[in-house]
Amino acid sequence: MSFGGQAPTIIVLKEGTDTSQGKGQVVSNINACLAVQATVKPTLGPYGGDLLMVDENGRQTITNDGATVMKLLDIVHPAARILVDIARSQDAEVGDGTTSVVVLAGEILKEAKEHVEQGVSSQIIIKSLRRASQMAVNKIKEIAVSTDEGNHRETLSKLAATAMTSKLIKRNTEFFTKMVVDAVLSLDQDDLNEKLIGIKKIPGGSLTDSRFVNGVAFKKTFSYAGFEQQPKSFKKPKIVCLNVELELKAEKDNAEVRVEQVSEYQAIVDAEWQIIYKKLEALSKTGAKVVLSKLPIGDLATQFFADRDIFCAGRVASEDMERVVQAAGATIQSTCSDILPEHLGTCGTFEERQIGGERFNFFEECPEAKTCTLVLRGGAEQFIAEVERSLHDAIMIVKRAIKNNLIVGGGGAVEMEVSAYLHRFADEKISHKQQAIIKSFAKALEVIPRQLCDNAGFDATDILNKLRVEHRKGRTWAGVDFNNEGVADMMERFVWEPALIKVNAIQAATEASCLILGVDETIRNEESAKPQAPGQLPAGAAQRAVRGRGRGMPRR
Repeated sequence: MSFGGQAPTIIVLKEGTDTSQGKGQVVSNINACLAVQATVKPTLGPYGGDLLMVDENGRQTITNDGATVMKLLDIVHPAARILVDIARSQDAEVGDGTTSVVVLAGEILKEAKEHVEQGVSSQIIIKSLRRASQMAVNKIKEIAVSTDEGNHRETLSKLAATAMTSKLIKRNTEFFTKMVVDAVLSLDQDDLNEKLIGIKKIPGGSLTDSRFVNGVAFKKTFSYAGFEQQPKSFKKPKIVCLNVELELKAEKDNAEVRVEQVSEYQAIVDAEWQIIYKKLEALSKTGAKVVLSKLPIGDLATQFFADRDIFCAGRVASEDMERVVQAAGATIQSTCSDILPEHLGTCGTFEERQIGGERFNFFEECPEAKTCTLVLRGGAEQFIAEVERSLHDAIMIVKRAIKNNLIVGGGGAVEMEVSAYLHRFADEKISHKQQAIIKSFAKALEVIPRQLCDNAGFDATDILNKLRVEHRKGRTWAGVDFNNEGVADMMERFVWEPALIKVNAIQAATEASCLILGVDETIRNEESAKPQAPGQLPAGAAQRAVRGRGRGMPRR
């Protein structure tokens, strides 16, 4: 069969599918990432600004936390969404440096864009970037300073303070630094589970009204009539923790009973009362003065406990109950019978207190305390929420510092040192195509000190020139001095960061860049992306609905 000298057209993709490929597609993906980078750049560093973000429901968020910004941006471009993933990864792995990793990834792509436009193969660029990244990581590990004690309080305080300098709470750094270090050191040092640090937000008051509770505090739960007569303070009480419902259920709602005589009905009602009274008597005999349950505690039980000077709280949140168990040394019981003394917990003091417009239950001086609570005060709810995010970053930094005691200087010092090292290495030992790409990677690292200067209103060009000179002279920790608008030794100024932050940021930014550079074709099926109309049914569905799902009824 002849086709007139032309090959037949073979259609593989569905009609309406959009395809784009080649160098133009790589450049397009890079431009999308640079647009995201431009959004978060102004939030970097101690003089970075905050973003006010409003979602489709009108909820407002004020933040400069990179992970939060990336999550709320609702990015739809497939390549740019990779930056959301690396910010989330950095936040989960290290807790800080989320803005830095996005800014760094964008700058690496910006430098690589020139090589792509010049026709350099993407695979050569990727290979060179990975080599430069590995050299940078090795250099950081080489110059990092090991602290004598991984959990030394002064070192941890300096690291926490550095993490807070770019946050809303930087004016109260000393106050919150002590709170954060106390919180992390109160945890089990082998586990360091930050989820056992409870954070409770109470609008009103000032930031300095916030407090650290070496134990558990949670908001008073819903209570029934009779709660007012219960004691609200104990010294060394026994505590029982339950996953049992202590509520008298109306039998008409829960069962169907057929009786022949009224006396039979009364026997059933009496049995129900006897069941709940047996539970309550069993709890009373344990000697516990505080009864907590994840499930409801009804009005009958509330009044029963009030008559016996016992405090009770039902519907306690699972995370709060878990922290009480950890602190008091109790175990959660799923039955009220056979509760042994070893199943009970205790604490030094239990008290219900008023804080602002809320009442809170406090369990303090706990013998097994491997948990704590931070009670945050402040004005607007958005402000307290940002304080919580700031403390989370600082807590994660201190946690990582305890597990890994290598630290480096902040203020752009480590980036400038690694950049200078890569420039020297490329000039002396690499002569082929990779030289220009490795030097581009080295130049990309300088975006951190440059952006720190720009956000502070400094002359970035002048300060970067001074930093280059200092690092050529072998002054490893020379960084941006925000106090005197110049250059200073970051180690002497106690601007410290865990080496793990820098290592993780460089590795994550490089891998994200390589992933984006390796994609040279995008296939988008617009038809499949469209939502199906609400009333539209698939073919044959209407007939099946008329017939019914089962076999048809036989006709007579």
